[in-house]
Amino acid sequence: MIDNISWLAIYPEIVLLVMACVIALVDLGVKSSQRTATYVLTMLTLAVVAAMQAMYASTGNTFYGWGNMIVSDAMGNWLKCFATLAVMVTLVYGRPYAADRDMLRGGELFTLTMLALLGMFVMISGNNFLVLYLGLELLTLSSYALVALRRDNAQATEAAMKYFVLGAMASGFLLYGMSMIYGATGSLDIGQVFKAINAGQIRHQVLVFGLVFVVAGLAFKLGAVPFHMWVPDVYQGAPSAITLFIGSAPELAAFAIIIRLLVDGLLPLAIDWQQMLAVLAIGSLLVGNLAGIAQTNLKRMLAYSTIGQMGFVMLGLMSGVVHGNVDATAVENAYSSAMFYIVTYVLTFLATFGVILLLARDGFESEEIADLAGLNQRSPLYAGVMAICMFSLAGIPPLVGFYAKLSVLQALVASGQSLYIALAVFAVVMSLIGAFYYLRVVKVMYFDAPLTAARVTAPLQVRVVLTLNGALVLVLGILPGGLMALCADAIVRALAT
Repeated sequence: MIDNISWLAIYPEIVLLVMACVIALVDLGVKSSQRTATYVLTMLTLAVVAAMQAMYASTGNTFYGWGNMIVSDAMGNWLKCFATLAVMVTLVYGRPYAADRDMLRGGELFTLTMLALLGMFVMISGNNFLVLYLGLELLTLSSYALVALRRDNAQATEAAMKYFVLGAMASGFLLYGMSMIYGATGSLDIGQVFKAINAGQIRHQVLVFGLVFVVAGLAFKLGAVPFHMWVPDVYQGAPSAITLFIGSAPELAAFAIIIRLLVDGLLPLAIDWQQMLAVLAIGSLLVGNLAGIAQTNLKRMLAYSTIGQMGFVMLGLMSGVVHGNVDATAVENAYSSAMFYIVTYVLTFLATFGVILLLARDGFESEEIADLAGLNQRSPLYAGVMAICMFSLAGIPPLVGFYAKLSVLQALVASGQSLYIALAVFAVVMSLIGAFYYLRVVKVMYFDAPLTAARVTAPLQVRVVLTLNGALVLVLGILPGGLMALCADAIVRALAT
């Protein structure tokens, strides 16, 4: 018998699923090329869902439902709230772009986006291997369709094919790893898996074999080296509005599934998966920052930037447990710094691509770094927003990217281990190298002659949201305490159960 708590835990998911179906049906009668009615209904639904998740998160309560297959806790609810807000911002930025490129002939953009968000919600709330995998597949299948939404565009179709083939391989890795761990522990429930491993009665070799495949599958979803090959091609080939979607909200879900699997379920194996994360972090920082220097395509450069930024997230996730010893304070600092990093990265990424979408127009994709030439002369406001984002991604104070990097480095150094301190130094060096391609964008905007004298125009809602987005990157850098405390509290409550 399903109790009321089980239903309470999935009310937002029910709203999303029902409204996605309703919007698909309502859109059949919409004739506007802008899909105004569909857009408004979608945004209202997302606003209600975000409010519900914020309300759930603010209570701080943790409860399980559906036979312990799902969990509702502060960390999950805040991540779902942030993911919903990220999708709303994505639709605000992306709708004019999509309309200019005939991507709104139907309401598929809105329906698929809501289904993808539903997949993220299931991933974030999953407390069972199969539930996590179902959420992951719902997200990825919707994402494949979104990338191929411009059916008459060869580049988008190619990107979708690459994404599909490599994504299927990564899903296979993850599922195979889960099956190995299930075979060893006899349970799909994450809590039961933790207890079985902690009892120490299972062959370590079997668990590590499954763990390798799980980490490989998770690394693909984050775009970490050496599972990064899809990121530059998909970012460049997908329509810019879809690239914005893929690079923002799903990163929050990927962080959540890592916490659910590696921390909630496989923490007794931390000494093994931390070594794997260290290798992934080193490779991501190295490849992301060095390869980014050679890029002239802005979207491809930001793809390598994402790879490098994920290296920092990996460093935060690997610094919580030292030599198998779990210290509550160290765990809180490490995982909360990683959560803070991923949230602020998504915020910065949204504003960055918001400017790219703003500059794109019918028949012209603002994809090359040279396309930003003289932007300050054409629009000082948007040049300023882009500069703030570039400085933040480079980790320059007083912007939020600096504090995010600092919090991860502090967690590493606080461990007192020479290897972790060496990794912190390596991360700083790689950040200095990566700063080159971020500052190059600023140089092009402020010191190069503009390619056109045309003023940059945008709808009012895009201008307002983009301005607020850029301002948040600056304000959260000056006053990061509130968001950092929120992340720390969410992690503490999530791990307390």
